Amino acid sequence: MFDYYRKNRTRKIHLFSVLSFALIISIVTFSDNLISNFSSSHSIAFVSKSSSQQPLQSTFVHKPNFSKKKETHIIKEEVQDIDDHVNLVPPFNLTVEQRISWFKKKLPEFSILKSSRLSRQFNSRVNKFLNSRNCRVKFFMTWISPANTFGRREFFALETLFKSHPKGCLIILSRTLDTPRGVKILNPLTELGYNVVSVTPELSFLFNRTPVETWYADLKKGNKDPGEIPLAQNLSNLIRLAVLYKYGGVYLDTDFIILKDFSSLRNSIGAQSVSANGNWTRLNNAVLIFDRKHPLLYKFMEEFALSFDGNKWGQNGPYLVSRVVGRLKMMSTEKYQLNFTVLPPISFYPVDWVRIPGFFMKLNTRTHSRWIDAKLLQLSGETYGVHLWNKQSSNMRIEKGSIIGRLISDHCLFCKDIYSS
Repeated sequence: MFDYYRKNRTRKIHLFSVLSFALIISIVTFSDNLISNFSSSHSIAFVSKSSSQQPLQSTFVHKPNFSKKKETHIIKEEVQDIDDHVNLVPPFNLTVEQRISWFKKKLPEFSILKSSRLSRQFNSRVNKFLNSRNCRVKFFMTWISPANTFGRREFFALETLFKSHPKGCLIILSRTLDTPRGVKILNPLTELGYNVVSVTPELSFLFNRTPVETWYADLKKGNKDPGEIPLAQNLSNLIRLAVLYKYGGVYLDTDFIILKDFSSLRNSIGAQSVSANGNWTRLNNAVLIFDRKHPLLYKFMEEFALSFDGNKWGQNGPYLVSRVVGRLKMMSTEKYQLNFTVLPPISFYPVDWVRIPGFFMKLNTRTHSRWIDAKLLQLSGETYGVHLWNKQSSNMRIEKGSIIGRLISDHCLFCKDIYSS
């Protein structure tokens, strides 16, 4: 899967192709290590002046004409969203018993667990949206943060998605974006006819008749330890599995730059890293492509319910899918019956979180310029999208001429304020 093949017509052409390719790989490999070392030792140079990401500005849309009363209500809701996001995290250094006690007291404040008029319409709204459009590819995202934190970087993910999939459909599962502010954010896309909508999820419906139904019922009763990691973050790992199990399609994190059409992909998950012999060592759940009711999704949800631990980052996400597929790898006949593909890192994770700073920077040297050109040539081949590792890169400024800058410029729709994000 990781080998490159070249058909030669003549011995001279073959020799030239081999030498050219070897030169490109040498530049990429040497400079990868150089940039990685530089990024690690000089990471402070890539941090923007602002400590937080800038939200979308009015350059994208016109402000809706809300009445003062309605606008005041919206502001109050947004303030509550921010309070919920910040305050609904348990204090550190609590015992399990103390954390469960804290969780039970705070349960009424967890909006994500509540059912509402909007959430109860979730299934009908999703089906109406999908059935009324000829969707070439169905995409799903989640957004659990306040609406005002959906910034330019996230919007670039939407732009590049629709640049590659003009006939695609995107449903964002989000209570905070299923609001007038969310409509305002998405207006530039919907006004041009792109198929995107935010829908408040009904978790009880999503988890009904799945392996996590009982786990979720116990959680809502306050009988589960939510852990030290924000509960909404762990629920996002579960929601993506359940929505694909119910509807099928593609799940994507919001920190991606999409480069290529996904329509040829089926029942696939991406490897984040591989060993020297080409075998994967870690999978990631930032991209999932599966048919409705695929058995691997069922196994992922089984594992979630059995091994949930809210204290370990990745335990219920990348490590979970790695554990399940790792066990299946030992049972080759079952893997064959489940019918899925593990794609190489170049497909979605061509750079790891340690080296991502190098993709945001542009040094004024000939060596670095050659490395960027060689890397972009490599990405144009087998890469469907580039994961930006937002936890590490959200405060990095995109420099002009950098890999990320050039990728966004080549795959955006509106291309507003690329280098000020």
